[in-house]
Amino acid sequence: MSRPAEPGHLYGVGVGPGDPDLMTVRAVALIGSADVVAYHRAAHRESTARAIASAVLPEGVVEEALVYPVTTGATEHPGGYYGALADFYAECVERLRAHLAAGRSVVVLAEGDPLFYGSFMYVHDVLREEFPTEVVAGVTSVSAASAAVGAGLSRHEDVLTVLPGTLPVPELARRLADTDAAVVMKLGRTFADVREALRQAGLLDRALYVQEASRGGQRVLPVSEVDADTVPYMSVVVVPGADVRADAAGRARTGEAPRPRPDAPAPGASDAAPAPVHVVGLGPGPERWLTPEASEVLASVRHVVGYAPYVDRVPQREGLTRHASGNTVEVDRARDALDLALAGEPVAVVSGGDAGVFGMAAAVFEAAEDERYAAVPVHVVPGVTAAHAAAALAGALLGADHALISLSDRLKPWPVLLERLLAAVRADLAVALYNPRSRSRPEQLGEALRAVCEVAGPERVVVVARDVGRPGEELRVTTLGELDPESVDMRCLVVVGASRTRVTASGRVWTPRSVD
Repeated sequence: MSRPAEPGHLYGVGVGPGDPDLMTVRAVALIGSADVVAYHRAAHRESTARAIASAVLPEGVVEEALVYPVTTGATEHPGGYYGALADFYAECVERLRAHLAAGRSVVVLAEGDPLFYGSFMYVHDVLREEFPTEVVAGVTSVSAASAAVGAGLSRHEDVLTVLPGTLPVPELARRLADTDAAVVMKLGRTFADVREALRQAGLLDRALYVQEASRGGQRVLPVSEVDADTVPYMSVVVVPGADVRADAAGRARTGEAPRPRPDAPAPGASDAAPAPVHVVGLGPGPERWLTPEASEVLASVRHVVGYAPYVDRVPQREGLTRHASGNTVEVDRARDALDLALAGEPVAVVSGGDAGVFGMAAAVFEAAEDERYAAVPVHVVPGVTAAHAAAALAGALLGADHALISLSDRLKPWPVLLERLLAAVRADLAVALYNPRSRSRPEQLGEALRAVCEVAGPERVVVVARDVGRPGEELRVTTLGELDPESVDMRCLVVVGASRTRVTASGRVWTPRSVD
């Protein structure tokens, strides 16, 4: 039998999405034995959570209605909307603290689950440090909406993303396009924008609207058929995942042709002339360093392929499908792009910095050696390199002959890499070191710097640039003898100056063009 509420204890109790029969046994027992039942509600309507639990509220229980001061962004509070809510939650804490300190058991009702977009979280964060606290999980609106739709949300390795409808349309569209299945919450006034984001992401035909999931007034409609003026805040949009793997397996058993993925080229596209693969350098980070040519290409293609952090830098727009992947799969990524181009789909492969400098351009040409891709044109769009952006921040660090070397030994043996580095230093070139130090190879930068120091001496100028062009940008001017390798990570670029490299009185670093 479930334990009753204990004196001086705080309970966050999920009452589920609407149907009282979906409350857990533990929730019912705690509510029925509580000294105090609290619940949040808007000023203009009763609490949904209280309505769900009303049949099990004990006679004579003390009720604490925690009424929001504001439910939209409009407020005269000097701290704005979030300032008003912060003050409100502080008031809620004080009211509940008084009951707990007096030895009363307090149950805070939460629609759905207490820790899933729930207001209980804000009192829980404070009071759990002072009083015994228990959270009772509840059935979420996501589960109820999925059951109402009657379609699997995600299968196998598919990713399900839960999104607030309050996100800006471009951001919401980007995140929708990047996932296999989605649930969008917090609708109401945002519904028209959510529908536009679904359209831009190419998901409008798959999206379903669920209102009052699990309740008597439950409605399930295609999003395209919903009147935006009738949508309440607590409704949900569901975009079920497409079970591509199971579908392909079933069709293989019956001998049917496989269905294309939602992001695959249109049927018959393979008969089209091959489209070009554009390999685009995005620059080191800030949008202002993206070239006009790169912007034009990205605005014209139907697919963008790349390492996930770089794909994230390409804004989602209508008609664009983004294919993000992890690191270290460059050639596989290139083949994916070439296959799309071979089917007549214009595609861009993106890299940070310049795609031809330790970027995707070489990987695309490597994959394109396969005879299947002989007819696919490859167009490389240059970008601002990390080394030259860092050198400009320093002054004119690479103003004379210089070399660019990656310290990653994933594609070349460490002895070969070290030999090349020392050869460049012996030739008195300034050397920019990409990929200087990672978690998987924390010792190699120190080993490289010690070897360079033996050739160039401890007084050789070294510049460490971190997050160039981005928030937190930092430039350190030091020497080989003073640089601590542990202060360097993959967000840094390290440049070892030539013997002629100079530091001005104001700290600028430059390398003369002439040799004395």
